[in-house]
Amino acid sequence: MRTVRAAKPKEEGAELPGAWSAYGVLLRHLRKRAGWNQQQLGEAIGYSLEQVASVEQGRRPAKVAFTTAADRALDAGGVLQVLQEEVDRAKLPRFFRNFALIEAGAVSRFEYEPLLIPGLLQTEEYVRAVYAGHRPKLELEVVDNHTEARLNRQKILTRAPAVDLSFVIAETALTNSVGGAEVMRRQLRHLLAVGELENVQLQVMPPARDFHLGLNGSFVVLETAENQRFGYVESQGVGVVVAEAGAASHLGLRYGMLRSQALNTEQSACLIERLAGETAT
Repeated sequence: MRTVRAAKPKEEGAELPGAWSAYGVLLRHLRKRAGWNQQQLGEAIGYSLEQVASVEQGRRPAKVAFTTAADRALDAGGVLQVLQEEVDRAKLPRFFRNFALIEAGAVSRFEYEPLLIPGLLQTEEYVRAVYAGHRPKLELEVVDNHTEARLNRQKILTRAPAVDLSFVIAETALTNSVGGAEVMRRQLRHLLAVGELENVQLQVMPPARDFHLGLNGSFVVLETAENQRFGYVESQGVGVVVAEAGAASHLGLRYGMLRSQALNTEQSACLIERLAGETAT
């Protein structure tokens, strides 16, 4: 009998996400109901015994392709797919998960970012370059999970009904060469493409001649369908959800001021186009 050794959690001090364990318990129940062992399920859906065992034990998250195949093979009626969103959200860093849950129900979302391209606008290459610079160094599996989860969040850009999205990005973030010249060139081109979406407003904040509120750091303000406003502030791997109405409102006021001080969308697009051209040379 082949023994699959339990792996330790990949992030120091982290417990395995409950969503992964719940998914695994359900998968095991459905497999046994079908009268299959792990090897048989793996053969039916194109995955190894070890991969099936890891998912059942909650040690690794199921990917969308795994869930789609398993749901069909086990005649599960979509119950595994219902859990997939929670499984994906649990791939995010722990400090970010509460805000990601709120973000999923947003009708509007505004973000100011002074140093990096906002996560919702990052290309996969850029995301991986950011995580590669993490210290302590992250294991490849953790990088893969975090990257997949961040890219999955980008569905908010094009989902229906449309979410009103606004980004003010400091020019410094556009010139910080994350991942090298080619990665940045493609990243800037991606910004131009996203900026063409009807529900997205993208503005660049030029270098400050004087103090402005964005120099205090990045932040997000969003509103839900229930007309609740939330803020989010993050630095050095610590994230804080701002739920108190007055504090969230203050962040909204600050964002409005920053938006008025930034280049308009047309000027911003021209600047990004120029920087992309300069990066390519």
